[in-house]
Amino acid sequence: MKLLFSNGTRGEHAPSWYQATCDTPHYPSLEQDIQCDVCVVGAGFTGLSAALHLQALGYSVVVLDAHRVAWGASGRNGGQLGSGFTWDQFELEQHFGHEYAHAMWRFCESAKQTVHSLCKDHNIDVHYKSGIINAKHRARFVADAHRYCEKLKNDYHYPNLQPLTQSELAQLVDSPNYFGGAIDHGAGHIHPLRLGLGLAKVAASNGASIYEQSCVTSIEHTDAQTHRVRTDKACVQANCVVLACNGYLDGLEPVVQQRVMPINNFIVATEPLGALADELLSGDHAVYDSRFVVNYFRLSHDKRLLFGGGETYGYAFPDNIADLVRKPMLQVFPQLHNTNIDYAWGGTLAITRSRLPFVRMIKPNLYSASGYSGHGVALAVESGKAVAHAINGDSTEFEQLNRLECARFPGGDTTRSLLLKAAMTWYALRDKF
Repeated sequence: MKLLFSNGTRGEHAPSWYQATCDTPHYPSLEQDIQCDVCVVGAGFTGLSAALHLQALGYSVVVLDAHRVAWGASGRNGGQLGSGFTWDQFELEQHFGHEYAHAMWRFCESAKQTVHSLCKDHNIDVHYKSGIINAKHRARFVADAHRYCEKLKNDYHYPNLQPLTQSELAQLVDSPNYFGGAIDHGAGHIHPLRLGLGLAKVAASNGASIYEQSCVTSIEHTDAQTHRVRTDKACVQANCVVLACNGYLDGLEPVVQQRVMPINNFIVATEPLGALADELLSGDHAVYDSRFVVNYFRLSHDKRLLFGGGETYGYAFPDNIADLVRKPMLQVFPQLHNTNIDYAWGGTLAITRSRLPFVRMIKPNLYSASGYSGHGVALAVESGKAVAHAINGDSTEFEQLNRLECARFPGGDTTRSLLLKAAMTWYALRDKF
């Protein structure tokens, strides 16, 4: 089953609040054979970042997307521009050692700064607001969250992660669900589709060629120096290829397909809440909680609650996303029981077994970056930049990412789908205890 065409309408953005609140200009389809230095497959954060950084380095670049710019997870996600990886620094130090853990923390800090710099330098208004809260849904998790604040302050010179007691958290998040946690003042939240569209505009205005509704059907590796990227209508001959497909790889490269698994997620946007919005989230921060099947939420600039949550076990979106997400939303905010939902949408992101990104050179001059496991807003942009620099001869960040472990998922697509269902069922049950 091709996930690219399984949900939604071909060539149209998801019916999200993001899509409703910005212009989505069209780019042409590829109609004839062309040549370039680098062909990027996928016009999301990874691919667009790679393209604009490569173009700035003097390369001719073609970007192909089966749908639209930022059509996938890049234009549908929760919008959290967070710090670090899914693993915390305790885990990275234990597994990889002190030096490498510090290098990867610097990589993640650079990732946030890259997004901020691109937005500032190119006047991309992403409605940035500072602050992300990690809310603990079990009292036994709070002490570790506070210990991590001290860890980052003392060992990483990062004072922006502030511990929150239950009463302090209650002042910021008006929910009976949480027992404390931490707030990261060095992180924040954005309008992700505006970021994707802005990156595309920068890349295109500086010479990159972007083609929408140009589905890549195969990549032929003719020799170490040349690749032919075939779409349904034409062919791109390129010296290098960058796979930036994340959850929508759809079998183009087996090495990646075996290590990066697509998974669906769902978000709703309520009607504008007016003064109630400030009661729910008084500091206008983004929030994610400690459940494995995570709830995450924030306010839009027009005072809607954007809430992500709920789980499904197949790759087809449910018939009624609003009903699916309303259940966890009301568990967190029961005071919204009479609130209308104006927008509801789903999207496909990608995870790895380790929940760490998979960034590799798969074959000579064939690069892939994906599997951000929920941390893609910052990491995808920085990974695309790292790939661009590696193509240009500076592999410093790329080689650091190369060390992140990424074992294969067992079995084929059917087996992996069954394993995903079993795992999600288990963790959904664990979240209840």
